[in-house]
Amino acid sequence: MRIFRSIILLLCAGAAAMAQAEVETTVSDTILSRLQSARPDFSYGEVKSTPLPGIYQVQVEGGPIMYTDASADHVVVGELYQVVPGQFVNLAEAERVAERRKVLAEIDRDRMIVFPAEGDTRAIINVFTDVDCGYCRKLHQEVPELNQSGVEVRYLAYPRAGIGSSSYRKLVQAWCAENPRQALTDLKAGKTIDVELCDDNPVASDFELGHQFGVSGTPSLILMDGTMIVGYRPHKELLKLLGI
Repeated sequence: MRIFRSIILLLCAGAAAMAQAEVETTVSDTILSRLQSARPDFSYGEVKSTPLPGIYQVQVEGGPIMYTDASADHVVVGELYQVVPGQFVNLAEAERVAERRKVLAEIDRDRMIVFPAEGDTRAIINVFTDVDCGYCRKLHQEVPELNQSGVEVRYLAYPRAGIGSSSYRKLVQAWCAENPRQALTDLKAGKTIDVELCDDNPVASDFELGHQFGVSGTPSLILMDGTMIVGYRPHKELLKLLGI
């Protein structure tokens, strides 16, 4: 499984590289100007080329990728796939994998709620979680088994109901608690905890990071190589995916 994932990553890296050809400034300016005239309330990323001649892509910050020609008279929202022997390669996901890998390497471990591996750390998974999500709770119950197998579990906050919601406040409580690991465990068990909300917490920024990573639900697991595993997986299946 580890070899298979490595092959996919190599294919994705090659596909992503093809989409990174330099875009002429006049083309980029025209596309951004047209998009901003239509929706000035959106923030747009860099205009990039694609393997399709004359077709460009623009990431809407916190939203989808748009595909358009040089005039930007029309846009298509969706996923662009490259056809390679034996499979379709999602080019947007290829770029997200590379971006996730880069960002994860720069995140301060201390800002996460970490359940460390017992003994040698054989793998690390970064989990975007919500305390009121049933499958998040189910996964959390299996964290001890993952730790015993050498897997470090790093939690990031992703309140599915949004900033200011009940789930958001509970996650802030967990991160503000004197013992965040126990607080998160108690909240996922349905308990109420008495913790004041603090300003110095990463919940809102984690939520935004989740959008940047393409997270749309919980739990979403991100491996250190940037690969995303969407949804709950039993710990034995996770160990196989991690090559353990």
